[in-house]
Amino acid sequence: FPGWGSQSSKVQIHHNTWLHFPGHNLRWILTFTLLFVHVCEIAEGIVSDTQMKSRHLHLFLPAVMGFVAATVSIVYYHNIETSNFPKLLLALFLYWIMAFVTKTIKLVRYCQDGVPFSQLRFCITGIMVILYGLLMAVEINVIRVRRYVFFMNPQKVKPPEDLQDLGVRFLQPFVNLLSKATYWWMNTLIISAHKKPVDLKAIGKLPIAMRALTNYVHLKEAYEEQKKKVAEQPNRSPSIWLAMYSAFGRPILLSSTFRYLADLLGFAGPLCISGIVQGFQNTTNNTNTTEKDPSNSYLSSEEFLRNVYVLAVLLFLALILQRTFLQASYYVTTETGINLRGAL
Repeated sequence: FPGWGSQSSKVQIHHNTWLHFPGHNLRWILTFTLLFVHVCEIAEGIVSDTQMKSRHLHLFLPAVMGFVAATVSIVYYHNIETSNFPKLLLALFLYWIMAFVTKTIKLVRYCQDGVPFSQLRFCITGIMVILYGLLMAVEINVIRVRRYVFFMNPQKVKPPEDLQDLGVRFLQPFVNLLSKATYWWMNTLIISAHKKPVDLKAIGKLPIAMRALTNYVHLKEAYEEQKKKVAEQPNRSPSIWLAMYSAFGRPILLSSTFRYLADLLGFAGPLCISGIVQGFQNTTNNTNTTEKDPSNSYLSSEEFLRNVYVLAVLLFLALILQRTFLQASYYVTTETGINLRGAL
């Protein structure tokens, strides 16, 4: 399907990049969250299965298939976005509907069976119902904005001017969220730089939004707004600081948020290591292992977090996420500083 749809897409685009559909970043964030919840569901099923006398594949095998399906969905979306063929998103929309309905039925069954909210499996199912519902809402928003289904005149989106210019090779604003976080789009430049020295021609021009003239106009407009406000209050003079905050405040707040999240995730390491050490001490002291009743295979969050293997996986994921947020904070700070200096 994506291969068939790509025939009518890259007419005016000279770069191997894509046009973002509405809700692009939100979709990637929701999908990453869904993948993490699937990992928790798989781990919960495996931990519950190891505490029983016999194997119960239904505790974790559907979660594995759900993880694979979520991975395929984001790859499918990426290919459709690359080809700019939103009609094929209808198949993905139908999948979100089916996933939402089946998870809702499962959650209702848990409520009918009297499964308490404190059980981890109940919480995971409830979170997945919310995530599938939000992904459905994202798809509905794409239909509403792009008007590709149930509308006579679908919206035609023209590629940004930067993507039509072969001289622009800095594609950070135009790649998807995963490529932004990992700087994957720079691999071509890094490989070419490894083979021969890089000159200014290979680096190319900056995108329009990052040029000094664009940022100067942005800051000047903010300063003019300060003048209009001051004109109504004779005792005040226009503030360049307020104009700078108005023009560049959002990326500064975003960088601060990334840094706070990275600092908070820094606590995950000591907590997980402490839990792993305590888990091994308890295993050494208590050699007798108790098996759960197959009729009551539900696991609480506290029991789940006592497992040393679960803590090891959480430690690994927390460290990766911490470094990602930290690097994103550094990048946004550096880019904002360059733009602000150019504007001044």
